[in-house]
Amino acid sequence: MKQNKVMQELENEFLKTDLPEFRIGDTLTVHTKVVEGEKERIQMFTGTVIARRGSGLSETIALYRVSYGAGMERVFLLHSPRVAKVEVVKSGKVRKSKLYYIRGASGKAAKIKEQIGTGEDAREEHVVSAGAESSSS
Repeated sequence: MKQNKVMQELENEFLKTDLPEFRIGDTLTVHTKVVEGEKERIQMFTGTVIARRGSGLSETIALYRVSYGAGMERVFLLHSPRVAKVEVVKSGKVRKSKLYYIRGASGKAAKIKEQIGTGEDAREEHVVSAGAESSSS
């Protein structure tokens, strides 16, 4: 067996299976475990996904939000034991894989359209309606 396959088998034991399906532009809430002294608590960070990179255990996401007038960006390891839970708050509709342009933007330039409905259902309805329009013309 090749070394790459052995590494993949070892990594598969530690991959999380309860992660929701999300894309770039979605707004997520990431619950992280924070250790302060002997106590441990859960802290939430809500932001827009501006980048997703890597695969397997080393997959990371970058979340961005503006809080009290200052932009904050935080990178999370998706499969880290410190990440307790990931929730999708709302789905965004974007056409790029990296949204770094949002960092310096404000107002309407930083706005992301919300995708209504689930991704596959919305696309199917769009295709069906486009096909119906072309046949009736």
